[in-house]
Amino acid sequence: MSSTALSLSRWIMQLGIAPLLICSCSALPRAADVEHPATPEAAIRAMFHANETRNMDKLQRLVSKDGDMVGYSVGGRKYVGWNELAREMQQEFETVTRLDIPIKELHVWERGDFAWYTAEIDYIRYEGSGEDARKMLLPLRESGVLERRDGRWLLVQWHESFTRAPETHPLGSEHRASHAPALQSETPIDVSGEWTIQEEEKTYRAVLDASGNGDYTWQGGRLLTTRIADGHWEGVWHQPGNDREGGFEVRLSEDGMTATGKWWYTRVGNRSNIPPRQWGGDYRWTRVTPTALISTER
Repeated sequence: MSSTALSLSRWIMQLGIAPLLICSCSALPRAADVEHPATPEAAIRAMFHANETRNMDKLQRLVSKDGDMVGYSVGGRKYVGWNELAREMQQEFETVTRLDIPIKELHVWERGDFAWYTAEIDYIRYEGSGEDARKMLLPLRESGVLERRDGRWLLVQWHESFTRAPETHPLGSEHRASHAPALQSETPIDVSGEWTIQEEEKTYRAVLDASGNGDYTWQGGRLLTTRIADGHWEGVWHQPGNDREGGFEVRLSEDGMTATGKWWYTRVGNRSNIPPRQWGGDYRWTRVTPTALISTER
């Protein structure tokens, strides 16, 4: 699942057990569509496949319903129990038009009635249509623990994080696709430092790294840049203080000292199917660090 994982590193180090499986998705067939997978590996692959096909019925049969099950996702998100996780996953399934989840690497260990794994996947989500169609690649590193109960392998804890910054590609019209520069050829822009962000009714500050990722002072916010090139800067934000998240898009000035654009909601509390770019506002960013925009070769 794109939320299938757990860290049990201390316990694993104490056991000192060699991995049972080290493989790539290209070397093995996909998990069989069975109700009760017979091995931990089959259960793990079935979870990813159920997530990819947006099949909540199959997915919930592979996850424990423990009320104290804890999972950690990107952006500092924490889930307790199945109901909260299921609600947000269902809303994600309803929001996207398609999901692709190729498994790049998978390691599985097993001992008795417990198994644990690490995986690297690409979570590729497609959203919107026409001019607003977009493809977002979330490169994820996951770990998780499964327990065998009454002969069934169930996920009981999980954790996930980014391996690198996400990538967003417009998929709108043929005109945009043919004229947009390829992401690999775009020159990275250094936006590190402190920024003042002015909205209509409030002002706060953000401290970012060179890739445009960092924290800001309103509601414990976190910014994550998904694309920045040729003065165009876009990304996502998350505010745990008031349980909201969304996206932003701004245009940098030539000297790199200011940026103007828009922000919008994609989730407010339990409502996560908000159409992007419809609800939000304008804002202006001013760079506090007295250095101009820097382009770097990487």
